[in-house]
Amino acid sequence: MERSSPRMTGGSREAPVNVSPAVAANAEGEEIEVLESTDVLPVAPEDVQWKTLFDKYDPDNSGFISTERFKDLLEAHGSELDPHKLEVLLALADGNADGKICYQDFVNLMSNKRSNSFRRAILQGSRQLKGCSLSDEAGLGLSQRLVRHVAYETLPREVDRKWYFDSYTYCPPPWFILAITIAEVAVFIYYGFKLDRLVLQVSSPSFLKSPLPYHPQLRAQAWRYFSYIFMHTGIEHLSLNMAMQLLVGVPLEMVHGALRIGLVYLCGVLAGSLAVSVTDMTAPVVGSSGGVYALVSAHLANVVMNWSGMKCQFKLFRMAMALVCMSVEFGRAVWLRFYPPAFPPCPNPSFVAHLGGVLVGLTLGVVVLQNYEQRLQEQSLFWIFFCVYTLFVLCAVFWNIFAYSLLDVRMPPLP
Repeated sequence: MERSSPRMTGGSREAPVNVSPAVAANAEGEEIEVLESTDVLPVAPEDVQWKTLFDKYDPDNSGFISTERFKDLLEAHGSELDPHKLEVLLALADGNADGKICYQDFVNLMSNKRSNSFRRAILQGSRQLKGCSLSDEAGLGLSQRLVRHVAYETLPREVDRKWYFDSYTYCPPPWFILAITIAEVAVFIYYGFKLDRLVLQVSSPSFLKSPLPYHPQLRAQAWRYFSYIFMHTGIEHLSLNMAMQLLVGVPLEMVHGALRIGLVYLCGVLAGSLAVSVTDMTAPVVGSSGGVYALVSAHLANVVMNWSGMKCQFKLFRMAMALVCMSVEFGRAVWLRFYPPAFPPCPNPSFVAHLGGVLVGLTLGVVVLQNYEQRLQEQSLFWIFFCVYTLFVLCAVFWNIFAYSLLDVRMPPLP
């Protein structure tokens, strides 16, 4: 499928540039341009050609054109537009209750700037988008089929799936999840040779002597609240986490970008270690389950909240399998925590980090994934959950500073 089409200046055509129906994003594809059609904005230099075209159908210079004239414009120039953009323009024309099209809505779309008012006009339209759905398109290459598959895995609305399909370019690739996964596997292999074991590495007397795991005696070393994700109790622990991390994390990062997915993942990681330091005060922590469970919980909650719109295949079966995998991994962690430790009195690693990750996923993660084309700072619910999360972190920090001595907790010996 061609991803570009020629721009129009009056009746002339300039060199082809990208005007596909993409959500406006920055160079990393992580921040979203959201403009209200009621904002009074100057005409940007790159929008001059759209102003010229709009003025041809607005001889009174009112800033509006009727839907009838707008449809005439589409009939005259529709062959030069991307078919998905043409569908959305027609839906906007039919869904506009007052029979007029605002100039700024027109420019926002033609310049790849989706406004909230433009989105509402589409969703409240009197008909569905015309044309075949994205799943019916034929002749796609392997990379395009992969992007289409990811769109159906993560996005609940057809207009958003088409928008994402036309905008995604694999640049940048989903590097965050891949980099974290490669680093975790590399560290596990390194300690596998160093400790001379792959199964139940935690049973080695040197396992907790690494500078990476969180240990209550070493809680003043702040990096351990994050670095514990690179250590795993054994190959069974690593395998389950990596499977969920790649199968869920990579598609989510392709849609939402590394910044948003990294935020959810790292918030889950920090919440996991802090939750252990507050509720299971004598136990160490290893494994990436805090971050993994944050991503998986957020995605599953998003699927449930948009169940009718999600068109991924076998979604009920796949959700059941995801819950089974999470339950098996969590059950393994609970069993290991209460299994007699190999080197008492130091207990085995805690399972509470899993629960910390789930809570982050069901709150902050859901808000991040709920609407992929809006800026997070423009969502009030995001700020509410972010403030609650920040308050939890501050309380946990004070707890780590004062509670251990006030409660006279019997600490395990240093590793």
